[in-house]
Amino acid sequence: MAGRRRWSTEEILDVAAELLCASDPDSFSVRKLAAALGTDSSSLYRHFRSKTELLRAVADRILLTAMDGYRAEGDWRQRITALAFQVRDAFGRQPQLAAVWGRYASSGTGSRLVMEEALQALRASGLPDEQIPARYHRIAVLVSALIASEAGVGTVSPEEREQGLELFRVAVLGADPERFPALAHFARDIRPLGMDRRAAFEEILTAQLDQIEAAVRSSRHPLGPEEPAGD
Repeated sequence: MAGRRRWSTEEILDVAAELLCASDPDSFSVRKLAAALGTDSSSLYRHFRSKTELLRAVADRILLTAMDGYRAEGDWRQRITALAFQVRDAFGRQPQLAAVWGRYASSGTGSRLVMEEALQALRASGLPDEQIPARYHRIAVLVSALIASEAGVGTVSPEEREQGLELFRVAVLGADPERFPALAHFARDIRPLGMDRRAAFEEILTAQLDQIEAAVRSSRHPLGPEEPAGD
């Protein structure tokens, strides 16, 4: 009698990604994955020690995909901006997996490649080495939070999106001006969270990079800008 098929790590991750794209991390289980592969859970634990390790590996493949098309070009700001958008676009194509990354993070090769490029770009900015880890952490938290937020919008069906827009219009345009005077005043200019996400992403990231640039200037001139030489 023929034995059960031996699945490779990549094949297991392929099916895991398909299941996650069709559901969410909370409903995902190693048991369901094993059933989809036609095997038992114990065989999967030979590849991954836990569900969390498996989910981290799934997220890491998205980061690897992002880095496949990335080229380190331009100055440090351009490099970090391009890197952030590469990661954003990669998860934008599989938004359900952004929630996995946001919750479980990643510690694989993809993650290391992203971290390496971000840290190299920050060193190229002129920041003192002792400031780089904290600045890197702020950028990482910012980018992952924005991507996870966008992913929530990306998984909504067209019908749910239209219903949400209608509820938004009712809540904003129908606001009682006596109870909500500021909301009533700006009602026609307030936009739903799902709109202009790319522009908002770039603007928020730019503000963070501006802070880094200011920190670089401050580190070069700790006592303030140099005074011009006297006559």
